Amino acid sequence: MTLTTFLKATTAASLVLAANTALADGHATHPETGEALATEQTFTYRVGDESPSYDPGLTEDVDGSAVVRDLFEGLMNQDAEGNLIPGVATGYEVSNEGKTYTFTLRDNAKWSNGDTVVAGDFVYAWQRAASPELASPYAWYMELMSIENGADVIAGDKPVTDLGVSAPDDTTLVVNLSQPLPYFAQMVVHATTFPVHQATVEEFGSDWTSPENIVSNGAYKLSEFVPQEKLVRVRNENYWDNENTIIDTVTKLVITDENIALTRYLAGELDQTDVPAGQFPRLSAERPDEAVSVPSACSYYYTINMTDTTNPALKDVNVRQALSMAIDRDVIVEAVLAGGQKPAYTFTHWATAGFETPDTPIAGMTQEERNAKAVELMTAAGYGADNPLDLNLIYNTNESHKSVAIAVSQMWKQTLGVETELANQEWQTFLETRGNQDYEIARAGWCADYNEASTFLDLMQSDSGYNDAKYANPRVDELMAEAKTSDNPQAAYTEVEQIIAEDLPIIPIYHYAEVNMQNAAVGGWPFTNFQQNWYSKDLYKIAE
Repeated sequence: MTLTTFLKATTAASLVLAANTALADGHATHPETGEALATEQTFTYRVGDESPSYDPGLTEDVDGSAVVRDLFEGLMNQDAEGNLIPGVATGYEVSNEGKTYTFTLRDNAKWSNGDTVVAGDFVYAWQRAASPELASPYAWYMELMSIENGADVIAGDKPVTDLGVSAPDDTTLVVNLSQPLPYFAQMVVHATTFPVHQATVEEFGSDWTSPENIVSNGAYKLSEFVPQEKLVRVRNENYWDNENTIIDTVTKLVITDENIALTRYLAGELDQTDVPAGQFPRLSAERPDEAVSVPSACSYYYTINMTDTTNPALKDVNVRQALSMAIDRDVIVEAVLAGGQKPAYTFTHWATAGFETPDTPIAGMTQEERNAKAVELMTAAGYGADNPLDLNLIYNTNESHKSVAIAVSQMWKQTLGVETELANQEWQTFLETRGNQDYEIARAGWCADYNEASTFLDLMQSDSGYNDAKYANPRVDELMAEAKTSDNPQAAYTEVEQIIAEDLPIIPIYHYAEVNMQNAAVGGWPFTNFQQNWYSKDLYKIAE
């Protein structure tokens, strides 16, 4: 992927837009599709809970990242198919045997206050994200990127100025890696790598992202934020490609109850909402143009506390194996969820680019065989009718998570006699509880930060920031290190998946599908982007 290719693509897109803007039936038309556009260009969608932060250096959840992609722009973006396209950078060159990436920044990128976006803004943001002072939940991501001295900076053993990123001039960003990383360019689409406005951060501290203070460089500005209620963003007139943006206002509403959200969608108050568990077949029959299910780069699993604070029974691999085998994943995806999800017997999503799903013993068994083996394992661990096992399972507040938890607890009860106490927690509290290992078994989900198997399997490394099980296996660490420098890492990924299937620090349950009700008038949604990374600047409302 060369600088020339990116420049040609950008120039061609601008020419197409300039040549095709017209009016039809009183409406502007879309420059590429020719569709008549609605007079009012707004997009309103629902999320289930508030995100912990909208600071690129602190963002850690999927919903928060969607907001950050609107407010800020990184070096590269993705198109509707998930391919890399120019962002603040018009392109990049790779040298030094794959260990140096040189990004060329456009000279017309602006911050929302009119300041020019320069390479030094990225240097500051990356150093800040890796700094022990910020304590970013995604600091480990900077190490995964193999940035030179990343691990030492994050650990506090070297100053942030030693991080392998520099700005020789305002439009050149140079990144030095400790080793070649074939998928490095994909990683700069992630929010942690986005620039931040140094003067604003330093002036306002932790309040710098509030609407009255924030300075951002994305296609949108933050205009209103009411925590646990709504977040509104409006077009940023200083965005370098503002003239090609169509949606004027984007509103995120926090609606905890999925069924209430669906009612509001059906009443026309929302353009998009999740489909409640089990309702997709009915809704797709009633509203086939609005009910959508496509593969999504996320895996749903239960993480098991492997530390000394856990239930002692969970330290026994026989118990963990039994719990996994007693879960009828077909029932979960076909009867409980019924939205196109697929059973998971590996952590890595089946549709991940270049990944071949390995065989695991449990995947080749019938559910009857799994149940029989589960009883055998639980008996060997000393639990049964005379000595039933009691467990606690937590999940963040969400009707679908509740439905899955109830179903799983019933399966454990019927097959193994396990009594499970279920508890739900508000999202931020839940993240803290799980991150502090103040749990026995917890619901978890992981969505790919980039389209390569390591985005899942790196979580199983002993030093991963999101290894909430606190699982440690030297062989896994060794294999994942080898995979980063391998031309064909599949063998390493296969062995890691097989080790996970044997040790079971996590119990994979299903691979996600994006299951939504979406206003048919909304165009430009990236249904074929496996990561479902969407940008409001690419959306538009079609005239009725």
